[in-house]
Amino acid sequence: MKKVILAVGFAGALGLSGGAALAEDEAEGRSLMEEGALLFFKGLQEEMAPALEGLQSFMDEAGPSIQAFMLEMGPKLGEVFSQVKDWSQYHAPEMLPNGDIILRKKTPQELELEGEDSADDNAIEL
Repeated sequence: MKKVILAVGFAGALGLSGGAALAEDEAEGRSLMEEGALLFFKGLQEEMAPALEGLQSFMDEAGPSIQAFMLEMGPKLGEVFSQVKDWSQYHAPEMLPNGDIILRKKTPQELELEGEDSADDNAIEL
């Protein structure tokens, strides 16, 4: 059993030393920080690749629908956005049973209650 562990350890050490030598050849002329950043971003790119491919396929399917929606509704939504100064004064949009979508403005009492809640959040407890 000890021989197997020793052999595996020796093989691992050889693999690490070979990898270190290869990394030194590639990293020639770069600082450790630059090399670390390069490895970090390379790993990030490899991790993100499947998600980006999924996003691309989604956009291929949904893109035409989104484009048609924006062409039809974009100008009207722009008018709504230009009239509303503070979105925190409104509730989240609601869809009624008949399909209408409404934006309800909060009452002064609701705004006052929210103001009190946020003041409590900013308080420092000693």
